[in-house]
Amino acid sequence: MNHRLIALIKKEFNQIRRDKRLAVSLIVPPTVQLLLFGFALNATVDHLKMGVVDLSHTPESRDLVANMTESGAFRLANTYFSADQLGDAIARGDLDAGLVVPYEFARELQRGRQVSVQILLNAMNANTAAIAQGYSEGVLQNWNQTMTREMGVHARIQQISSNASQVAREGNVVLHPAYLFNPGLVTSWFIVTGTFGVLLMLNGSLISSAAMIKEREAGTVEQLLMTPAGTGEIVIAKIAPIFALLCLMILFAITLIRVVFHVPFRGSFLLVLLGATLCVLSGIGIGTFIATFTKSAQQAQLMSFFVNPPLASLSGALTPVEAMPHWMQPLTVLNPIRHFGIITRSVLLKGSGIEAVWPNLLALAVFTVVLLSLSVMRFRKQLG
Repeated sequence: MNHRLIALIKKEFNQIRRDKRLAVSLIVPPTVQLLLFGFALNATVDHLKMGVVDLSHTPESRDLVANMTESGAFRLANTYFSADQLGDAIARGDLDAGLVVPYEFARELQRGRQVSVQILLNAMNANTAAIAQGYSEGVLQNWNQTMTREMGVHARIQQISSNASQVAREGNVVLHPAYLFNPGLVTSWFIVTGTFGVLLMLNGSLISSAAMIKEREAGTVEQLLMTPAGTGEIVIAKIAPIFALLCLMILFAITLIRVVFHVPFRGSFLLVLLGATLCVLSGIGIGTFIATFTKSAQQAQLMSFFVNPPLASLSGALTPVEAMPHWMQPLTVLNPIRHFGIITRSVLLKGSGIEAVWPNLLALAVFTVVLLSLSVMRFRKQLG
């Protein structure tokens, strides 16, 4: 049995070696996808286009505008004479935000009274609008503290918005947040650690299904059945070379994550590697299972379209699970990518050990055994 299995595995490696497109597909697409997702899917926005209506025309108002546009969060796109012109520009999509400084701005500040400026936000993209609101509030608070410290002007600047709360006059509460595990708030760390699992599952399923179907289309499955090897040996021989190549892809992807995106490795590398191999085997099981229901590569790709995108969407890889509807969140427990994402982020960013991630490793192991068992059973039935 060992000699038969080794001979079949050698045959598969020789077949893969002759297929240069398969070798390229294991290196180029994952690299491009990881880099593309890591750099493009970034929730941090800056240099938002801001329009200004300065009705005060005083040194104080010009200093405020300079602080808003020199912070890096906004850039001055244009100035307008009225709030109506500013609103029209935002409606046309020419601006992301607008600042309206009232006529009595400097006079009220000098008198020590509270003065309000208006921030208009283009909320067509709710995420960008929320981020711009946080930027503007931070810049205004810093400017207010600078004015109080350097000029002795005691002023409160209130943003006009639908949910703005009134500032208490009797006292202040100062918030000093501490950002654990990601002090620099690097968004790409969250994206690439989640995308890693999506790529493993996607490539594992697509390549394994393509390899199984290619064998059937070439008509060599019947020839393999004529050999003394059993169906189990044939399936293992088909899976083993693909698994070995995907393990090389795992090492290459981890190198990219560390070198290009500077994700810290605070925990055990072996834990991440173990989780990645289980995730790859789950993907191979899904791909082999799909191949048993299809007769051509086009059918397999079409069927994969109804499997892989839902797995990626319900994984928490690109968006937090907490942002999903409550009725949908329990479905993510049945997703191998979700468990691998938890393992990767916990081990790499938090430095967690086996005592923290063993439930997710166990879930991945269960998914792997079930999916591979189902695929082998289906393959045996199909051959029979």
